[in-house]
Amino acid sequence: MKTRSWLIPILILLLPLASCRFNRSKELNRRITLWRKDKIPYGDQIAYDGLPYLFPSATISVNRKAPSYLQSGDGKKAYIVIVPEMNPTPSDINAILNFVGEGNHVFISAQRFGDSLLHTLSLRTGYINSLGFVPDSLQLSIYHPVTGDSLSFAYPGDAFDSRINTLDSQYTTILGRDQSGKPNLVRFNYKGGGSLYLHFAPLAFSNFFLLHRDNMSYYDLTMSYLPQTVQEVIWDEYFRYNHAKDFSAWQYILNNRALTWAFWLLLLLFALIYIFDSKRKQRLIPLIEPLRNTSLDFVRTIGRLYFQRRDNHNLATKMVTHFQDQVRTRYNLPVTVLDEDFVGRLSYKTGYQRESLSRLIGYMRELPGRAYVPDEELLDFHRQLEAFYKLA
Repeated sequence: MKTRSWLIPILILLLPLASCRFNRSKELNRRITLWRKDKIPYGDQIAYDGLPYLFPSATISVNRKAPSYLQSGDGKKAYIVIVPEMNPTPSDINAILNFVGEGNHVFISAQRFGDSLLHTLSLRTGYINSLGFVPDSLQLSIYHPVTGDSLSFAYPGDAFDSRINTLDSQYTTILGRDQSGKPNLVRFNYKGGGSLYLHFAPLAFSNFFLLHRDNMSYYDLTMSYLPQTVQEVIWDEYFRYNHAKDFSAWQYILNNRALTWAFWLLLLLFALIYIFDSKRKQRLIPLIEPLRNTSLDFVRTIGRLYFQRRDNHNLATKMVTHFQDQVRTRYNLPVTVLDEDFVGRLSYKTGYQRESLSRLIGYMRELPGRAYVPDEELLDFHRQLEAFYKLA
């Protein structure tokens, strides 16, 4: 009973902690990636996966190269860019405009656009607010492509949008507006049949926005402005990174807190290694090769001399004498009679095969009774001795 009385207060204290932990797990992931593979609220997986349904007769591809590599080919193409910031270089702008001039279509959605692109299109923009200041921040509308009616959409997420303050109405067609009535979706038509679309609320294509109520209709209406006859839809990943700025590895490391700590710790480690490793060391002791056994070299030299004189029998006798001396000194075996008992003892001591050793000793027994030893027979006897010296 005492144990149970203590458990009740402990459980009462743990309940608030558990509820806090549960509430923390429900926090919204507010990281904005707008990447086609991200399932997080501000990823673009739903928008990318919906392309085959909106363009059933077109092939879907992903581009990771600069716009200068875009090629029109035989059929017309649609190039879609959805990024937080679109800041193309002058060469990128020329490549995009040339691509549109060939009759293709480019749709760009970003919260910020580079000044070069805005100046080229005679646009001036403004920014409403930053992330998270207004709960129901993103409210926008779009004109229906057929009826021309203005349809409104909203969601309880971050805005991350901007607006167009001034434009040239002679070349610019307004297709959508923000909550204050300012244009946030415009189109530029070109003589070759191509078109350029600029959209200033990229989170309208995020998973969070599209899954909220009937907001998927906004995506369908926006993409319906692109011709359904295009043969290829290109999803861009090149502009996910700001290529307009010069890349500096040093600046990238210092702008990342974790990499900065790792960099300075690495420098400190190298400094400590240098301090402790720079002390005077004992110089390396040169390796002294062990003395070689020159007796075998001497025997080989003498053997070559006898072989050149063609005194094979005498040379074979000398080889037998050297073999007997090696057996006496190395294995401590008396060499009196070269019989099978000697063969068995020598095989046991050396581990050499008994059959091969018996053949070798048998030849030594026959050698004194021979008057002449041919070259082939002498070479075979030499090979048998060499094999014994190596393996024994």
